[in-house]
Amino acid sequence: MNSLQNSDLPAERPYYSEGKIKHIMYTKISRTTSISSGESIILLGNKNSALSGYGLSAKEISHIKNKLKTDKAASVTIDQLNRKVWIQVIPKKDTPELVHEALRLVGAGLVPVLNQGKMGKVTVVDIANNGAAALALTEGLALANYKFVKYFTDSKAAPSLKTIKVYSKNLTGSDVTNLSHVLDGTEKARTLVNEPLSFLTAVQLSNEIKKFAKESGFKAQVFTKSKIESLKMGGLLGVNKGSLDPPTFTILEWKPKGAKNKKPYVLVGKGVVYDTGGLSLKPTPNSMDMMKCDMGGAAAVVGTIYAAAKAKLPVHVIGLIPATDNRPSGNAYVPGDVLTMFDGTTVEVLNTDAEGRLILADALSYAKRYKPELVIDLATLTGAAVAAIGHYGIVSMHEGADKENELLKKSGNTVHERLAEMPFWSEYDALIKSSVADIKNLGGPYAGAITAGKFLHHFTDYPWIHLDIAGPAFMTSPDGYRPLGGTGVGVRLLFDFLSKK
Repeated sequence: MNSLQNSDLPAERPYYSEGKIKHIMYTKISRTTSISSGESIILLGNKNSALSGYGLSAKEISHIKNKLKTDKAASVTIDQLNRKVWIQVIPKKDTPELVHEALRLVGAGLVPVLNQGKMGKVTVVDIANNGAAALALTEGLALANYKFVKYFTDSKAAPSLKTIKVYSKNLTGSDVTNLSHVLDGTEKARTLVNEPLSFLTAVQLSNEIKKFAKESGFKAQVFTKSKIESLKMGGLLGVNKGSLDPPTFTILEWKPKGAKNKKPYVLVGKGVVYDTGGLSLKPTPNSMDMMKCDMGGAAAVVGTIYAAAKAKLPVHVIGLIPATDNRPSGNAYVPGDVLTMFDGTTVEVLNTDAEGRLILADALSYAKRYKPELVIDLATLTGAAVAAIGHYGIVSMHEGADKENELLKKSGNTVHERLAEMPFWSEYDALIKSSVADIKNLGGPYAGAITAGKFLHHFTDYPWIHLDIAGPAFMTSPDGYRPLGGTGVGVRLLFDFLSKK
């Protein structure tokens, strides 16, 4: 394993952010087999579910039944002396996936009430014998309860809700534990995205990954700048030329005994820890001011492999994370430059703000060494993806992975991180041809998300799926159970996909 050497570090940094990163599970989730009489509960059932045995009086039960029947209400709240009781009816939707998404949103809606009431714990009680529904509600509660509080001086900024218990005869302990692991991975991904560059440089990102590896059991290997130079990763080195801080290339691996797949699944995550656009400088409002999120793909890969290792999923999975910031210093790469990539391809740079595809290209080429079963890359890659579908889903493309792509789309529907598949016709290939090099890093004014995908496809020779997460990776205002800031998109999607292999 290559360790970070002093010679790889900048001689001086102009700023620092004090304090260590706090990767904590904001809400502890566990299964329970008993219900305390003094704790607040959420009774999840149908309109005809029995309500006796949960500390409700006959008068309260009559009131609940009447309200559900006469007002056609979906929920009722009972305020008792030392606790609250919520009765929530499972909604009727066209598919189970839509039912579960509705329940996640119900859970998210309860979080402000719980925190305003300074409640530290709540129990979700499944009175409909529907464990999947109980898990969905719990998931919404936990995801909405996340808040990035590291830089607040007021300790009261943290949510009061700390514990969610799940009571269901239809669930096993592993069902709840696996949900806890994937939510932990999602929250870790969120925190990585929310950390500013003043703390989370490429070097620090690799250090955080090594901490996660030690905690969960996967392996982590870090290539320093000298190693990256010896590998001639021209895309990663080119983007890094304008930075005082060195790049890193981190390899994560979870390989349990008895893994079901003989060839590994490889996840590649874009790790641009901050993107100014380089010399093709971005405007600040609604653009550069949120570009600490440009490593959302890397965060998703880290969170997924962390969760897979914690849950001991029987799959062999490798993560590749090329990382750097993109700055316009005196020695930065410029439009018109030609870079030679890891695989020898020459690339004409037309826009230094199309940097993510350059570092991903080196990683995708490197992935060939593993003879992978499938490669999935995740990146906050293009504004065109946001323009196409907004923040409601993930723009996707694939080549040679029809079966796996369908399975991934099903997982997307399951966790409501849905894939919007773009056409990938051969005509788009001509748009990235260069007059001075093999290819260029910009395709033109139209179909920007697709031509970015075509650029990446040039560096693959294996079944491959590309996920452009630019829309849902970072929220400028809360949206249901997705908080302000990093969402951790991709972790729940990939964990569900891998857990079904």
